[in-house]
Amino acid sequence: MRDEIEAALQDWEEDDELESPPALPPADFDFLVYSLRLQTELNLGMLPFGAPGNENPAPDFELARHNIDLLSMLQEKTKGNLTLEERRALDNSVTELRFRFVQVQQEVSKNA
Repeated sequence: MRDEIEAALQDWEEDDELESPPALPPADFDFLVYSLRLQTELNLGMLPFGAPGNENPAPDFELARHNIDLLSMLQEKTKGNLTLEERRALDNSVTELRFRFVQVQQEVSKNA
């Protein structure tokens, strides 16, 4: 396996057409909340995905609910340990995602 990884890295380094990957943001609490929020929005079909003109896949309510539950767990476990900005970002994300979850479910059931 290690040889395969090294070969892939060597191919990547030799390929002039590939650009270097973008710099990763710092691994902080805000980015964690943002990542889970983005994944949930993607699971709910709120973000465009794929090539233009292709339909978005059906919402994955189970995965969306799981991500919302993860954010809720973070809310409980970090109570009293967050800055005001971190707490607001987390609280707003959980509230909005719960609302969107119900909204998308209603839309899907209405269209079915």
